Amino acid sequence: MKAFIGRHGELKLLKDLLEKRSSSLVVIYGRRRVGKSRLVEEFGKEARFLSFAGLAPQKNTTTQSQLSEFYQQTKRQLPVQTNTFTDWGDAFLELSKHTHSGRIIVFFDEISWLGNKDPDFLGKLKNAWDTQFKKNEKLIFILCGSVSTWIEQNILSNTGFYGRISLKLKLQELPLHDCNFFWQTQGKMISPYEKLKILAVTGGIPKYLEEIKPGQPADENIKQLCFSPHGLLYNDYDYIFSALLARESPQYHKIVELLADGPEEQSKISNHIQLHSGRNLSDYLEDLVSSGFVQRDYTWQIKTGDIGKLSRYRLSDNYLRFYLKYIKPNAAKIENQQFSGRSLSALPGWSSIMGLQIENLILNNRVAIREKIGIYPDEVICDGAFFQRKTARQKGCQIDYMVQTKFGNLFVCEIKFSRNTIRANVIDEVKEKIARLSTPRNFSIIPVLIHIGEIQDEVVDSQFFSKIIDMASLIE
Repeated sequence: MKAFIGRHGELKLLKDLLEKRSSSLVVIYGRRRVGKSRLVEEFGKEARFLSFAGLAPQKNTTTQSQLSEFYQQTKRQLPVQTNTFTDWGDAFLELSKHTHSGRIIVFFDEISWLGNKDPDFLGKLKNAWDTQFKKNEKLIFILCGSVSTWIEQNILSNTGFYGRISLKLKLQELPLHDCNFFWQTQGKMISPYEKLKILAVTGGIPKYLEEIKPGQPADENIKQLCFSPHGLLYNDYDYIFSALLARESPQYHKIVELLADGPEEQSKISNHIQLHSGRNLSDYLEDLVSSGFVQRDYTWQIKTGDIGKLSRYRLSDNYLRFYLKYIKPNAAKIENQQFSGRSLSALPGWSSIMGLQIENLILNNRVAIREKIGIYPDEVICDGAFFQRKTARQKGCQIDYMVQTKFGNLFVCEIKFSRNTIRANVIDEVKEKIARLSTPRNFSIIPVLIHIGEIQDEVVDSQFFSKIIDMASLIE
């Protein structure tokens, strides 16, 4: 098994359950490939570990086929006293006979697959927990799944499980400093710029990072992963997209394809999608946010710090945008292996898309950014991508990342990702944004530059930016 990387906080939360004097029901969910099962397997080293997984749903998958597979998995791990399972209640009863005492971790992976064909599955599981499993004060029962909407609707929001869940974890991408460990064999020989190019495509998704070859250039890794018919990222879109949503609909695809070009307000999305009947657009958007593909960024009232009504939806999954912008449109060429000798930087709109990808990385690692600036968590009133709509009284404005503190400080962060030297014109760009920003009196505006690579001396000597943060420091 490969070395376990990161997840120190999540692993500590799980290990803390070992100190309890009562049984624990745990829910872990998040996008596929994010490392849920690997986290549980690492935690499983702490005690006797029993692991079960549902069959991936197919057209002919039935409740009985899931039960039969569950029986076979049980038989391989326990001395079962029956020849088969025909009912989930009986299956849970048999499992409880072997887990009634001692420190045991029971793991149900892809819980939605296990129960998606039986409407009474969760009810029977809840009853089994109440009447059997929880009687073992040293039992930790973990329910895990990738279909985030199903988890939230059927377990976390289910009144039957209310008050029974000891811990819920929604696993996010790995932070940048943990991603660096995937280059540990070649780490100091690979430049931060090269690492960030790969991370701009993969995000902090462990499975994708496991596939990289640390000693190869970023472009070669990206070609092999994305622009080869055998590459994992060439084929992964349909697999993860259908797995994360509780239902299939072309509306989901239309929404993410629109957001691949940049964040949009709901009204713009509505005009593009043009729903005529059925579910509301807000339901589709909520599903995508819940699944971790999309993030809703709210603007706020600087004077009061209150969250405003204005919001935009941003495609926060880096792989998803890269797939929609470059892999999907070039599928035929990829199948014919026409990218082996082609420079990726020559692809249309490459620089602008990479800029969006890097902004996503920064926003997903905002805690580290605040630490670099020197802002403590209890000082933050609001932070995020900030935008201001044009009206008769104010100009339109967009800030890559802004932090408002309780001391009346606005940290205006500009993100620059380029191999070329960053020149003094960046100062004028940020000054223009600040001039457009509608700011109340008695607020201090503090410009911050977040960059990779070289900076022209004039930028540093001007002392315009109160803090200049090299992205390399976020990785290394």
